[in-house]
Amino acid sequence: MFELIFIAVIIVLVITLVIILKFFFSMKADYDSLRFSKQSQSVKYGQLTEQWLPFSKNFPFNSQNFRFIGKPVDGVCFEDDKIVFVEFKTNKSQLSESQKKVKELAKNKKVEWFELRVE
Repeated sequence: MFELIFIAVIIVLVITLVIILKFFFSMKADYDSLRFSKQSQSVKYGQLTEQWLPFSKNFPFNSQNFRFIGKPVDGVCFEDDKIVFVEFKTNKSQLSESQKKVKELAKNKKVEWFELRVE
C-alpha cells in the first residue's frame, strides 16, 4: 500500500514538473519575443530619428551642408572651415567597432583626399 502511494506521489510530482517546465518555456519564448520586438523598435526609432536630427534646432551645423551616408557613420557635414563626421545616437546606444575606428582615425588626422580622373 505504501509503495502505491509513493508511486502515485512520484507520478503527480513528475506531471507537475512537466507542467511547470512547459509553462516556463512558454513564458521564456514570450519573453524572448518581447525582448526582440523591443530591440527592433529601438533600432527603428533610432533610424527614424537620425533622418530628422539634422533639421532639429539641436543640430549645431547648417543642415544644408549635411550629407547622409548611413554606415559606418550617419553622415558628413561640410562646413566652410571643416568637415565633420556625424553620428547620431539615441538613448543608451553605443558606437559600433567600425564607428570607433572612424572616430579614432579622424582624431588622429588620418584623413586623406583622393581624386580619380577618368578620361
